Amino acid sequence: YHPAPLSEKAPTDTFVVEISALYRLPVNYSIASGDEKGYFIIHSSSGIIRTSKNLEVADFPVNFKVRATDSSNATIFNEVEVKVEVIDENNFPPVFPSSLLEERLAERSPATQIVQLKAQDNDTGRNGFLTYGILNGHGLKFRINETTGILYSTAPFDYEEEPTEYQVVVYAEDDGIPEKRRGYCTVVIKITD
Repeated sequence: YHPAPLSEKAPTDTFVVEISALYRLPVNYSIASGDEKGYFIIHSSSGIIRTSKNLEVADFPVNFKVRATDSSNATIFNEVEVKVEVIDENNFPPVFPSSLLEERLAERSPATQIVQLKAQDNDTGRNGFLTYGILNGHGLKFRINETTGILYSTAPFDYEEEPTEYQVVVYAEDDGIPEKRRGYCTVVIKITD
């Protein structure tokens, strides 16, 4: 048996799977081995397995054996393996060390690197895998490397002809399950004369 993965946030008493032995007499079901931490309970006559406590992602997958025993003769039994996996929920959004940064950029600078942004995500695996993007690019005057988080200007600026300050909102997005989460940082870019 390999039931659908459970959420790490599954409450106690969540249905996991129903074990069914084909036998002409009633059987008693029990967990024979493999569930050392006691995450599961089985109903002795229905074969329904439920969670018995909160699940710790680090302990999974758990492989355990369920035994079906002849109700009148304990020497007649069979066992089956059950493999239960737990999905690590996306608990944390990405966070930038500072939500506001100020950078200076000399006018007439060719397209150039302005700053490297780095967010942290306390999730593991794909829930902590980050990509970067720009919410507002001011008419494509700025771009960001989605992998490295480096923010670039794409063309020179003219101090006299254009705004002397830009607010670029950058986001870091994780690849989380069941939903992606974002963190934001505003980069104030001041054009210098």
